[in-house]
Amino acid sequence: MKTIVPMVLLVLMVAQSPSQAADLNGAWTVDTASCGQVFTKEDNKLAFKPDADMHAGGLIVRGKQITGTFQKCTVKSLHDDGANAKVIASCSDGVSVSDIAFEVTFSGENMITLSSKEPVPVEMRYVRCPL
Repeated sequence: MKTIVPMVLLVLMVAQSPSQAADLNGAWTVDTASCGQVFTKEDNKLAFKPDADMHAGGLIVRGKQITGTFQKCTVKSLHDDGANAKVIASCSDGVSVSDIAFEVTFSGENMITLSSKEPVPVEMRYVRCPL
């Protein structure tokens, strides 16, 4: 099943404190069974496979830079209130740039839930791929 993940949710990946943000680096998708269909390594760097958006889609996190199959985001500010973190990021789809607000919740060592209330309520669960 094709899952289109709004890039605006990507910024949630780096919304934790600096020590936790480093733990978010890597490849994330909706389930570990999709990892091989979505991600590859090129020159020892994570990359999307050419048809990644036709499968589960996902996110690649490198510090405060978050890449999806269609957009890129950079975290501008974050507020960590313990169990959740709120973040504002600047996201670009290659045509326009906009600031977006999100929330991230850790539900396990390699599991997170990303959510956004605007413009439409969205909640997505992700797992880290063992690449």
